[in-house]
Amino acid sequence: MLSKSKVTVSMANSVNICLEFSGGAELLFDMVKKHDVSLPGNSQPWTIKSLLVWIKENLLKERPELFVQGDTVRPGILVLINDVDWELMGELEYQLEENDRIVFISTLHGG
Repeated sequence: MLSKSKVTVSMANSVNICLEFSGGAELLFDMVKKHDVSLPGNSQPWTIKSLLVWIKENLLKERPELFVQGDTVRPGILVLINDVDWELMGELEYQLEENDRIVFISTLHGG
């Protein structure tokens, strides 16, 4: 069963994006794999770095140390921006655009 949530914060100049979590990362988000999100308007453009802070404060339900490390994602989490590896897009400094799709895939598996 594919779970989906919608998080909206009303404010002018908001940015609507889609966040997806898979490979086990969805376990940290109440098993919800897809989130349609409207980020509030900011005086500064939204970046992946500021998005990670927002995700930690608004979506992450448990064990933040398994998702973030410092101001970035934990090693072992693949990040795709519109199906492109974030390393090719500027990583933390990438500025989010309307309707971007950001995917977080955990490549770590317990055993």
